[in-house]
Amino acid sequence: MIPTSQEPSKVKIRMTFNGQTMTATLYDNASARDFASILPLDLKIEDYSTNEKITYLPHKLTEAGSGPFKNERPGDLCYYAPWGNLALFHSGYRYSSGLIRLGRFDDGFEPLLMRGEFPLHIEEV
Repeated sequence: MIPTSQEPSKVKIRMTFNGQTMTATLYDNASARDFASILPLDLKIEDYSTNEKITYLPHKLTEAGSGPFKNERPGDLCYYAPWGNLALFHSGYRYSSGLIRLGRFDDGFEPLLMRGEFPLHIEEV
């Protein structure tokens, strides 16, 4: 399978929870475009494992943006197709099948380090 675009698009999103705001730039791939098309959203964000926060989307996204990728690093915004959730990485991780990178946080991801469950608002800016 040919890897899909990991190039930034012009689409930016804002995520707000626990009084904190983060912005991210989405990549130019079909899954990221599908995600942007369902915004704005009001969801719940929670901890998963020790390296990410997750939130479940109201329906699954297209998997047309899937494909292996490298250079995984904290600050990546991904979609995990088997479960239909966003994965917001704040510590190291490794690519696994079903993980689709949607974009990256622009100016850090410190709010993700706050443990707990919070209401989450996501919108395009």
